[in-house]
This record gives sequence, C-alpha cells and structure tokens, in this order.
Amino acid sequence: MPHALAQAVELVTTALTVAGMGYFLASIVAARVFLIQRRGRLASFTPSVTILKSLKGLDPGMLDAFRSHCRQNYEGDYELLFGVASLDNAAASAVQQLQNEFPEKAIRMIVCPERLGTNGKVSTLAQMMPHARFEILLINDSDITVSPRYLELVMGQFARDPGQKKVGLVTALYRGRAHGTMPSKFEALGIAADFQPSVLLAKLLEGGLKYGLGSTLAVRREALDQIGGLAPLVDYLADDYELGARVFRAGYHVALSAAVVETSIPAYDWRGFFDHQLRWLRTVRDARPWGYAGLIFTHGLTWALLNMVTSGLSPVSLWLLALSFFLRLTVAMTVGAEVLSDHQVLVNAWLLPLRDVVAMGLWVAGFAGNTVVWRGERFIVRAGKLTKVAISSQ
Repeated sequence: MPHALAQAVELVTTALTVAGMGYFLASIVAARVFLIQRRGRLASFTPSVTILKSLKGLDPGMLDAFRSHCRQNYEGDYELLFGVASLDNAAASAVQQLQNEFPEKAIRMIVCPERLGTNGKVSTLAQMMPHARFEILLINDSDITVSPRYLELVMGQFARDPGQKKVGLVTALYRGRAHGTMPSKFEALGIAADFQPSVLLAKLLEGGLKYGLGSTLAVRREALDQIGGLAPLVDYLADDYELGARVFRAGYHVALSAAVVETSIPAYDWRGFFDHQLRWLRTVRDARPWGYAGLIFTHGLTWALLNMVTSGLSPVSLWLLALSFFLRLTVAMTVGAEVLSDHQVLVNAWLLPLRDVVAMGLWVAGFAGNTVVWRGERFIVRAGKLTKVAISSQ
C-alpha cells in the first residue's frame, strides 16, 4: 500500500509539473504579445488630468516619488491633490516641500478628517473628489515612482478604439524596488516573476483586463459617476480590483498602458511579509475563488522539486526539474527584465526555487481562513468587504 501511495504521489506531481510548464510557456507567450502590442503608436491625446493620492505617514523615498509626478513631459494640464486626515500627518510636510520646489505646478493638500469606512485610503479619496477640477482622474499609491512619459502613455490609451466599448479606465503594470531584507527581495521577485505574468496571461486569455491595479487607476469621471463614485468602495480591501471590475461591468473597456511604474517594497521582517502576502492571497481567493484554486498550476517549479523527491531522483524527474527551472527563469527574465525593466530580477534570480516553495506554502495557508492583517489591525474579508475583528475583553 505505501508503494502504491508513493506511485500515486509521483504521478500527481509529474502531472502538475507538466501543467506548470504549460503555464510558464503561456505566460511567456502573453508577455511577448504584450511587448509587440506596446510598440504600437499611440494617438496624441492630452486631456487635463487630476492626480489624487491618499497619504498616511511618510515612507523613505516618498518625496522622490512625488517629485517624479512633477517632472512630466506632458502637453496637457494636470494637478496633484494630496489627501491627509490631518495636518499632523507626517506626509504633510513632504507635500509642503514639494509645493516649494515646484511652485509652477498645481499642487494642493486636502484635509479629509472623516472616516467613511474600513478602507481609510478610499475614504480619503472619496472626500477629495469634490476638489478635483478635471474630467480624467488618476489615482495611484503614495509610493509610486513614474517616468517622465507616464501621463503621456496612460492618457494615450483613452484615445484608442477597442471596438464597441469606450475606454473607461486605464491601469498599468508595476515593478517592486526591494530594500535589503530577504522578505523584501522575495516580494519584489514575486511581483516580477509571478503576479505580473498572471496579469498578462489573464489579459491574453480573457481578451483584455476586467479589473484595475492600484499602481495606476486612471478613470473617466463619467464612468466613475456611472458606478456611484468611490463611496461604495469604502469597505472594500481590494478597491483597485473592485473599481476596475465595476467600470468593466458598466460597459466600459479597461485598458493596460505601456507605462510601467515602480513601487517601494518595505524592508519587511518575515512576520510583515507573511501578513502582507496572506492579505493579498485571501483577497484574491475572496474575489476569484476558482481563479485562486487554479493557482495550483502556477507552482510548477515547486511541483518539479516535489516530483524529484517522490520519484527518488529518477532521470525523468531530474529532466523535468531542469526544464521547469529553465522555463521559470525565462518567465522571470521576459516579464521582469524585458516588460518591467526590473534590474533586480537577474541579481535575485537564484532565489526563485526558495521563493517559489515559500509561495506555495502561503497559497495553501490562504485556504485556512479569511482573516487578514492590515495596518496593524485584524479584519475578516467577506464578499470583498472588510469587517474589523472584535478584540475580546477577557
């Protein structure tokens, strides 16, 4: 009986390894298709834009990220609105410094004292909306650094004709900039070699995106008004996903820009890393349960390692491992290095096997509950919404 069980495990891990290699190949094809598509010429379209950023605290490098938004080679008008809960917020001084450095730019700080829901970021953004002057609204995270062509590349997508649907929202890929610690490097590597390939593959298989990424959410005001604005999202954890999904369901096209932005990855300890990864994984499981289950096929390299162990280092298992690692490395190089221009991928590529083993363990842990930790507080995620976990007085 034990021999039969070992054979069964070997057979299953072999099948999952082969399926994983199929996923890697599909991801490479999706990345190549995107690389070809983004070489296309964009129509000149320079509408006036309001950039909105919700701030809570001041992170290292945040001021430089702000500066990158002020150095745009963009022919249209744009303004920068920063939302803070109070002027005591540490980020308020950074905004004031930015105003002093770029007096020619329209930069305003909006105090947003109300807490409209469990998602503080969206609560602040909803209070900022009445202050936005322009019809195109661009929301991105406070730590996002952009290129001088960012607005040009994002706004150009609104001039595209995707067929029957009008472009209602434009989003963008992003790379992570790691800071020192191993968990920080793991997360940056996961963004380049795992998450962004899945976005490109979903775009290819589904004929376009049906959600947004928090790195960039550029939306027409008419589309936002049609879905009820930002107020309905104040209790959602994955507000970027939900915003894009609602705009798509309202009959608009969600476009992916050629622009790639950079997010700053904190110097996580292992506890912070696990909390952040589980929050993301359980959010995905809540939003797309079948898609989350399908992630079993994305862990091809880990299945190849398990297959090697269960088969007793058989020649076939060693061949499968070598081929799986080659394809895994090709995904990382194609998406990370070519698509995202992430210069850290090559340096940290040797971490892929260990990172992938940890990632599969976290994927399994994602099934074990619906509690997440966000900004030091515990919440339950249900139907996309956050409910704060009550602390027992006992």
